[in-house]
Amino acid sequence: MKKAFALNSSKLTFYSSAYLFAVLIYSEFLLAGFTTGITGNGIFLIFLFSFSFCTLLFIAELILKKRIIRLIIFILLAADAVIFIGQKIYYNIFHTFFTLYSLANGGQVFEFGGIIANEIKNAAGWILLFLLPVILFWPAASYFKGSKTVSKRLPAMLISLWFAAASFTSAVIIINAGDRLPGSPYHAYYIDLQPNYAVSNLGLFTMSRLELQHALLSMIPGTIRQNGPPLINASQNLINQTDSLDQQSSGSADSSNETEPIAPTTDPDDGATSEITEPLFRAEPVILNLDFASLAQNETNDQIRQIDQWVDQREPSLTNEYTGIYEGYNLIFITAESYSHYAVDPEITPTLYKLQHDGINFTNFYNPLWGVSTSDGEYVAVTGLIPKAGIWSLYRSGRNSMPFAMGNQLKKLGYSTFAYHNHTYDYYRRDISHPNLGYTYKGLGNGLEVAETWPESDLEMMELSLDDYIYSEPFHAYYMTVSGHLQYNYGGNFIARKNQELVIDLDLTPAAQAYMATQIELDRALEYLLLRLEEVGAAERTLIVMSADHYPYGLNHEDIESLAGKQITGLELYRSSLIVYAAGMQPQTVTEPVSSLDIIPTISNLLGLEYDSRLLMGRDIFSDTNPLVIFLDRSLT
Repeated sequence: MKKAFALNSSKLTFYSSAYLFAVLIYSEFLLAGFTTGITGNGIFLIFLFSFSFCTLLFIAELILKKRIIRLIIFILLAADAVIFIGQKIYYNIFHTFFTLYSLANGGQVFEFGGIIANEIKNAAGWILLFLLPVILFWPAASYFKGSKTVSKRLPAMLISLWFAAASFTSAVIIINAGDRLPGSPYHAYYIDLQPNYAVSNLGLFTMSRLELQHALLSMIPGTIRQNGPPLINASQNLINQTDSLDQQSSGSADSSNETEPIAPTTDPDDGATSEITEPLFRAEPVILNLDFASLAQNETNDQIRQIDQWVDQREPSLTNEYTGIYEGYNLIFITAESYSHYAVDPEITPTLYKLQHDGINFTNFYNPLWGVSTSDGEYVAVTGLIPKAGIWSLYRSGRNSMPFAMGNQLKKLGYSTFAYHNHTYDYYRRDISHPNLGYTYKGLGNGLEVAETWPESDLEMMELSLDDYIYSEPFHAYYMTVSGHLQYNYGGNFIARKNQELVIDLDLTPAAQAYMATQIELDRALEYLLLRLEEVGAAERTLIVMSADHYPYGLNHEDIESLAGKQITGLELYRSSLIVYAAGMQPQTVTEPVSSLDIIPTISNLLGLEYDSRLLMGRDIFSDTNPLVIFLDRSLT
């Protein structure tokens, strides 16, 4: 009796596990079909990894009661539906997938409840497709009933274990037999678990399994994850690619050097006009007194030693004719939500137009989309470093030394340093990261009492913050704006509705019109900033730097092409605008490739700050270092 009780569920177990396997494959293909697609050997890898998991589950279920088996399978099916639906909704909004790390810190996402509800309302069809396997399970389970038993349970378990191991090993062999370039299954599995490329190459299930595996390993004291080739070899590969690109694009680099150095018209100390006709400088390496060779020699941890060796072999940038030409200037540094060069118009956004065309006009600036959208985009802009996949890099930087962040660099020189964000102050844990970057930080709920609309007003943030520092030169203020946030419509977007009358006659799609309405708010904030700087006599002693966190991915492709007035393909989607402006400066155009990684080293050079160029992943735009733009999949331009 006991033996029959233990074994009479074998048929149900087999069919239930097979059903779960089919549902996993179905969900993976459905998600990839709606989002990233499946690349390379992704079909085989998704099949093999899913089969391995379901076979192991079959072994565990061989000793369970029918009721427990049904319950386990139903819970797994329900979890599958919820996770895949959640990922699809998240992708629709942010054009990436959430990670387990984000999920663990994700209570704040409910602040976007209206946006999420709107996505759910508009997506009933594909939500039903993900729910269909759950709905069909109970009718299918009744069909699975049977009295057939397995008389030899141990051999069945061993055979199943062999199939699980064989399928898993086959998947790993396929991964290692393929190429190892960025964007490949190997790169996603071993080196850089970027969500979009992990889903398209490995599947969501395997991505989540790897995330959990890495998280558990990181809890073991002294354990540092190390995957892929040694850092020195990886660095040499990057150098080789860079040299090749430099040979192909030397023309654009040369063209940017034809322009004369930007000359400030006033001395920040005495206000006297001074024309720089022939800058005198001696090109010297931009480094600090740090002996990385010695550090590597004395380091016992293999990975840290490789990092020391990698930094030691990097060629530093050199000082140049732009070094220190704005030394002593105040600095206003802005990361603008979803800002784009498409928002620049002489009639609709005249201040943006003025800043771009009367300052340095970067015609080949790119803003890659990183794994954690706004937070990673902000991290790149304010640190000059590449974010780590699977975590909130900006938040995690709160526990690190960040000496080259503008707040820390200028604070030690006696600047008053403030940072502002006009949405919830602790969103993405900026209350942890920004003080560590050297700022007195204020956001909504923490000293910056803007009206609680959605989104909040950039103009109001500027009006409420300027008096904190504008009378205390030298000053540095950093802003993370929010008025340009999606969604771009007049129902759920307060800023778009506020400025609707100013864009209603534009020959654009409705969403593109609403987007322009949000950028008008940014334009007005900048107009107010320039006016106040003029009033206090600080305009000609203040450098303004602004870039976006990411391209406006809240617009679909048709809307972006409506703004651009042309077809947008390939990397053109990530082209954006970088503003570097000071009143009275000589306008200049830079045509060589530039990205948000280059902002911190460039500002540091213009202000004449001491930093080590080997420790930043970007470059000083005005140095002779080869231009390089790195995208999410680690492709280069």
